[in-house]
Amino acid sequence: MFQNIGEMGLLLLQTLLVLPLVWRQRQKVFEQMFEIGNASLLMVCLLSLFIGGVLSLQTGPVLAERGLAGVIGSVVGNSMCKELAPVMMASLLAGRIGCAMAAEIGSMRVYQEIDALRTMNINPIQYLVLPRLVALTVTMPILVLFSMLVGWFGGALVAATNPAVGLSFEGFFTGLRENVDAWDVLNGLIKSVVFAVIIGVVSCHQGLATIGGPRGIGRSVTKAVVNSLVFILIIDYFLTRFLMYFDNFGR
Repeated sequence: MFQNIGEMGLLLLQTLLVLPLVWRQRQKVFEQMFEIGNASLLMVCLLSLFIGGVLSLQTGPVLAERGLAGVIGSVVGNSMCKELAPVMMASLLAGRIGCAMAAEIGSMRVYQEIDALRTMNINPIQYLVLPRLVALTVTMPILVLFSMLVGWFGGALVAATNPAVGLSFEGFFTGLRENVDAWDVLNGLIKSVVFAVIIGVVSCHQGLATIGGPRGIGRSVTKAVVNSLVFILIIDYFLTRFLMYFDNFGR
């Protein structure tokens, strides 16, 4: 996995060099954006609703016993914004979209369609990688923002209906507004862009490196998902440490 970091960095650089030509691939970008959103929206809604609900279910009674029920909105809001929404959506897209990208490009590699593109003087990076990476980078922050909103609603719903908490919707969102600001939301959106780039680069690289027929495609899909998740969790730690230095500037 780690020995391929240089190759993935080179792929990212090559994609950035052809980024000014993305308008020529706008139709493919729109198709990929629709595929990503259409395939993920229902799962995003369900996961976010129940993750927010679980957070409120577990933290609510403990905080309410100590007279701190009003901060439940802050706990759920910050958790969803800074960590759970971006990491959860990245994991979902790595499993649902990343593996599809690796399988599609890997099939083209195995059956020599990529060689055919080069024969026709078509740059595979511009034709295959660029639209997918751009679509993923644009779509993922939107899904993460939607995840935050649904997670907040799930937390408020559980807090209001749990007798051990008894916090109204108004009280939940009052605490959320007092302690969650635009920088906290931006924090999660920055992470989502970085994670989208990781998923796109890792998945496309695994697809382009596929060898060995159908069995090789299966290996590439598995590696794309596993490597994406490993890199996401590692980068999440260092990115969190980095963004913490700007908390005072963002408020």
